[in-house]
Amino acid sequence: MKKMNKTLAISSAIAAGIVLASSTGFAHAGADKGKMEKCYGISKAGKNDCGIKSQGTSCAGQAKKDSISDAWIYVPKGTCEKIVGGSKEPK
Repeated sequence: MKKMNKTLAISSAIAAGIVLASSTGFAHAGADKGKMEKCYGISKAGKNDCGIKSQGTSCAGQAKKDSISDAWIYVPKGTCEKIVGGSKEPK
């Protein structure tokens, strides 16, 4: 059980860092989109990078709550599946 808590804590810290980086523009400013991928289900309210079908929005920053399964943000390739709740496809 102790190992699971440590893994969850590390995963949560990685997710928080990625969300913070993307919300400050780090992931967007001059980023090579070939090195980035969409990651669904991890964005914070108002911090999504583009549309959310389930909410009928087509613009960034319109997520009404955290962790909407079809809201996405850009993350470095290979990172999404390491984040708790992250998915490369909408759920």
